[in-house]
Amino acid sequence: MMVLVDTPLWSLALRRKPGDLNLREQALTRSLAELIREGRAQIIGLIRQELLSGIRDEQQFDRLRTYLRAFDEPRVEVYDYEEAAQMHNRCRTRGIAGSPIDFLICAVAQRRDWSVFTVDPDFERYEKVLGLKLHSAG
Repeated sequence: MMVLVDTPLWSLALRRKPGDLNLREQALTRSLAELIREGRAQIIGLIRQELLSGIRDEQQFDRLRTYLRAFDEPRVEVYDYEEAAQMHNRCRTRGIAGSPIDFLICAVAQRRDWSVFTVDPDFERYEKVLGLKLHSAG
């Protein structure tokens, strides 16, 4: 199964020094590396943009951009945006708020029958309402 990887995990692996990671973060980055080796790690444009935003050093930006270009992106379609809005509405009626980016991640993954790999606890709440598949490390 393909896995849509959320921004914080990419950031752990690509923007942080390995020596600065705690044991849990090291396990998460190993799991991401395995997904990449297996060709199952997926990214969408908004996540790519979040990863590249805020990098002040131009060489670091170029290195990260070049690395991320190796990953194809699924085409995000009007149906994904519509599904994201419906997901937002379903969660909202149950008192669960979320960002448009979060719900787009949910919609893209669910419409393609992918799981989501994230450390964002909000996704556990979305999972209960939306039937979202979450990838667990290890």
